[in-house]
Amino acid sequence: MKKIELYTQLSRPFTLLPPLLGIISGAICAWGSVHNPDPDHRLTLSVVLTVALGSLCASFMNAASNAINQITDLEIDRVNKPGRPLVTGALTLREGWLFTWVFYALALVPTWAVVVFPHTTLAAKIGAPLPWHETFYIYLAGMVFTLVYSVPSWGRTKARGMWANWTIAIPRGCLLKVAGWAMVARIGHWEPWALGTIFMLFLVGAASTKDFADIKGDAAGGCKTLPILHGPKKAAWIIAPFFIFPWLLVPLFAHLPDPQNPAHPILTGNQWALTGLGALLTVWGCYTVYLILRDPDDLTRTENHPSWKQMYLMMMAAQIGFAVAYLIPHGG
Repeated sequence: MKKIELYTQLSRPFTLLPPLLGIISGAICAWGSVHNPDPDHRLTLSVVLTVALGSLCASFMNAASNAINQITDLEIDRVNKPGRPLVTGALTLREGWLFTWVFYALALVPTWAVVVFPHTTLAAKIGAPLPWHETFYIYLAGMVFTLVYSVPSWGRTKARGMWANWTIAIPRGCLLKVAGWAMVARIGHWEPWALGTIFMLFLVGAASTKDFADIKGDAAGGCKTLPILHGPKKAAWIIAPFFIFPWLLVPLFAHLPDPQNPAHPILTGNQWALTGLGALLTVWGCYTVYLILRDPDDLTRTENHPSWKQMYLMMMAAQIGFAVAYLIPHGG
């Protein structure tokens, strides 16, 4: 039981809620969109089980990426997080690597069966033509991004300033949303990528939230994060626009015609719900930016700064808000 508790600490399960909510929200958006491959928009057992399997795999991917990050950040965590199991020696590096690769396999292999309508049986999903296994390819790309972010031999962008932010934002913002969509509908449209772009841009800013309080350990470990490269004040100004600009795209995409199908807007959820959501999140983002910029040096002294709480709640509200906007009838 003690080992299970230690492996649970290594996986950091409390970080699971945002990606899990992003997956489910993406799936709901696809189900409510005009691109749902089932013309009757039925919520069948096949759809539910497919999304459930994809969500479970996302939780495994999250656990693996958290573990590999702690393995490669061992020296940094001796300063910033001295109570973690790899730092204390409660788990060995060998055990950490074994956990990582087992969970990468658990995250990736089952997604071969995450295939959308009209493939409704397990045999049909597994045997579907290669182009239909879109979720598998997205998860494979996500795994590569986690390696590129953490592992020195893969590039370790975590130590390379703004590259770190993009390496977090692309898989956890864009690909996560598109993966949720791919569990219900095909991704060869502008819509899932527009949704993913919105969340990716938000996470470009949010990816630096913990870097301010971790300056001491990151500097000792050779990580050149934005606060280390530019100082807290300039770094705060660099990330601030990313809490406002992405939300301005929501009403824009809700009214701009889709280049592939001009009869519909790029986002085919309820237009007015999306417009209201974008306005709300823009105002919320402005308040968050105010909290960040009023005293940037305070970001380095407070691990759980009030602005970080607002970012977390804003992300949760955005995921839920998009799902609701696609469930409201929109005449598509």
